Amino acid sequence: MVGTNPRLTEGPIQKNLVLLTIPMVFGTVSMVIFNLADTFFVGRLGTDQLAAMSFTYPVVLFINSLAHAVGIGAAAVISRTIGEGDHDKVRRLTADGLILSVLFVCFIVPVGLFTIDPLFRLLGASSDVMIYIHKYMIIWYFGVIFVVAPMVGTNAIRASGNTKTPAFIMIFAAGANIVLDPILIFGWGPFPRLEIAGAAVATVIARAMTLVLALYFLYYKDRMLTVEMPSFDSALSSWRQILYIGLPNAGVMIITPFAAGVITSIVASYGSDAVAGFGVATRIDSFALIVIMALASVMGPFIGQNWGASNFDRIRSGMKFSYLFSLIWGLAVFSLLAVFGDQIGSVFSDDPGVVSVVGLYLSIVPLGYGLYGVLVNATTAMSVLKKPIESAILTIFQTFILYIPMAYIGSSLAGLRGVFFALPISYLVSAVIANHILNIIITSREGTTKTAIERNVARTEAQN
Repeated sequence: MVGTNPRLTEGPIQKNLVLLTIPMVFGTVSMVIFNLADTFFVGRLGTDQLAAMSFTYPVVLFINSLAHAVGIGAAAVISRTIGEGDHDKVRRLTADGLILSVLFVCFIVPVGLFTIDPLFRLLGASSDVMIYIHKYMIIWYFGVIFVVAPMVGTNAIRASGNTKTPAFIMIFAAGANIVLDPILIFGWGPFPRLEIAGAAVATVIARAMTLVLALYFLYYKDRMLTVEMPSFDSALSSWRQILYIGLPNAGVMIITPFAAGVITSIVASYGSDAVAGFGVATRIDSFALIVIMALASVMGPFIGQNWGASNFDRIRSGMKFSYLFSLIWGLAVFSLLAVFGDQIGSVFSDDPGVVSVVGLYLSIVPLGYGLYGVLVNATTAMSVLKKPIESAILTIFQTFILYIPMAYIGSSLAGLRGVFFALPISYLVSAVIANHILNIIITSREGTTKTAIERNVARTEAQN
């Protein structure tokens, strides 16, 4: 049983992290390809359709981020419980996390459907583009359960130190989407031409497949899921533990698409070509950050299990490795994108204005990739170590105190170039602060754990 095997509390740290990260690289690549496939095929329909996809990005990212936050909360609690060796509690937490995801969907779907018009108008979408946004988002919202529940399920599996299964599920979903996209968008064979609505249908079907796979592996293979109905008190206890970490992370996750929406509105003042190019470039961002994000997805379970086992030296060593690796990777990727940005942009559009914006973005923003890696690994560690508020405050600082104000100032002083420079500068300042705060938290947690252990030993000796 995976849940009874703490995989991350022993063995060479760097080797283990690399071996666990590799499957997640392939899984994350597949999900980026999943999104890029939508952009690629929809881009063949026209600039308005591509702009519509760009406008939907911050909203879709918002929902995905909320779902991921619940998954992070569940994974943090589950990973620590695995480190403590309580498998029955692991199964209960996994089941309660999935129930929580269903409750979340019941709230978000009606809210989303009733706010399509005001929200996208606020983001700057024109009437022509709104037609395509409606066609996409109505279908997407009705399938949002297939987005949320699998995120919780795969995060639970990853918490056990099993990264191969989540990677397989993500690769399967991407493959299904790539096959379905052209069939449903362009109406190949007996299928009708659905255009941008076809992209939404393909996404919903592919995501539904991931839910089936996640439940299968959780219940039959990894034995991490119980079908016993919990008492209300038991479920509430699980939800409290998950949401204690998940809610602040949800706030953090909300900030990211909110910032994307604000920056999109700034970029929209430069025209539809600029929005389309910005949308393409942000998707390339996701692709370029794959390895860093894959490593971060492993660091959460690594820290959780080792905290549960009181291995704080392993936590420190793992964090140092994650920082160094992120900085080296970021520098290498920047070197490539700065040179080939225009060529990459031309793959997604033949509009010179769109290609120019993509090239400009990729010559500036990747300067901050490595620093972002330091920041995201540090904030992940804070959340798992039960300091999610500190993590959230740091992200709020990076977004609202640094990034957005600097983007507005940069737009006034240097146009789009100024907007794009704001992001790497905000990452630099935030990464330095994050590292300092995390060192304080780890030292504090180590002291608290040692004190608790000493008290238990003294109590046992007194009883004897």
